[in-house]
Amino acid sequence: MDPKRILVLVGPTAVGKTSLALRLAPALNAEIVSADSMQIYRGMDIGTSKPTLEERQRVEHHLVDIVDPDESFDAVQFKEKADSAIEDIHARGKISMIVGGTGLYVKVLLHGLFSDPGVEKFYSWDEKLNHYKSLGENPYKTLESLDPDAAERIHPNDQVRARRALEVFLRTGKSIGELQKQHGFRRDRYNALVIGLNMDREQLFDRINARVDVMVRSGLEQEVRALLAKGYSAELPSMRSLGYRHLTEVLRGELDMSEAIRLFKRDTRRYAKRQFTWFRNQEKVDWIMAPFEGEKILETIRAFLRAV
Repeated sequence: MDPKRILVLVGPTAVGKTSLALRLAPALNAEIVSADSMQIYRGMDIGTSKPTLEERQRVEHHLVDIVDPDESFDAVQFKEKADSAIEDIHARGKISMIVGGTGLYVKVLLHGLFSDPGVEKFYSWDEKLNHYKSLGENPYKTLESLDPDAAERIHPNDQVRARRALEVFLRTGKSIGELQKQHGFRRDRYNALVIGLNMDREQLFDRINARVDVMVRSGLEQEVRALLAKGYSAELPSMRSLGYRHLTEVLRGELDMSEAIRLFKRDTRRYAKRQFTWFRNQEKVDWIMAPFEGEKILETIRAFLRAV
C-alpha cells in the first residue's frame, strides 16, 4: 500500500504558518496536526502563540493542549500521537496538514527514529531528572568535553537535547550524530508535500519583535505568574523556553522588564535562524517567499493530491 499523502507546512517562528494554514485548511477539507513542541502544554497560551479557541473551532486541531507543563513529552510520543491523528483524519476522508516549526518532530514523523541501542526507557519526569543529575549540573559542558561534534550541533541553552546526547554517548560509547548517520532517516513514512515559508530576514525580525510586544501586552507576565503559582517549577523544560524563562527572571527580580523584552526578542530571532537552518539542511522543502499567495499555494497542493 502506498504511504498516505500528507501536507507539511514549516518555517521559522512568526513567519505566518498558523494564519496561512487556517486559510488553506477549509479549501482543502483539511485538519491541522500541530508540530510545535510548546503548544502541547496546557496553560501556556500567550507565550506559545497558540491558536485561539475560535480558530480551533473553525479548523480542527490535533496535538494542542495535550499535556501539563510538568509532564514529559518527546519526539517518540509526538510520532505516536501524530500517526494516530493522521490515521483518524484519513479514515474520515480528510487531509492531514502538519503545521509547526519543531524540526525534530517533523523529521521523526516523516522518516522514523534511529536505532538507539542500550538506552533504556524512562517513564516519568522525576526519573529523568534524577538520572540527569548524575550527568552533571551542566550537561552541555560535559557533552562539549566528551562529544564535541554533538555539542556543536546543539545550542548551549538547549539542555534537554544536550542531556539526551550525553546520555546516548555514556551508554553506547557512540556519538548521537554517528548513530543518526547510520540510520540515515532515509525511509519515507508518508508521501509528504513539505512547503516552507520564508521572508526577508529584516521583515521576519520585525514580525518577531512585534509578536513579543503583543505577548507582553496580552498578559504573558500574568500567565507566567499563574503557572508558578500552580507549583510548576521554573526549572522545568517548558518553563525554560522562550519568553517563560525571561518573564520568570523578571518575577524573581533578576531582570527588569525592558531588558527581559530585549533578550526575549534577541533569543527568538536567534531561534528563527536555527529553525531555518534545520529545515534547509534536513528536509526536501518547497520554499515560498512572502507574500504568501493562497491561490497559488492551493494550486501546488491540489496538483500534489491529484498526482498518481
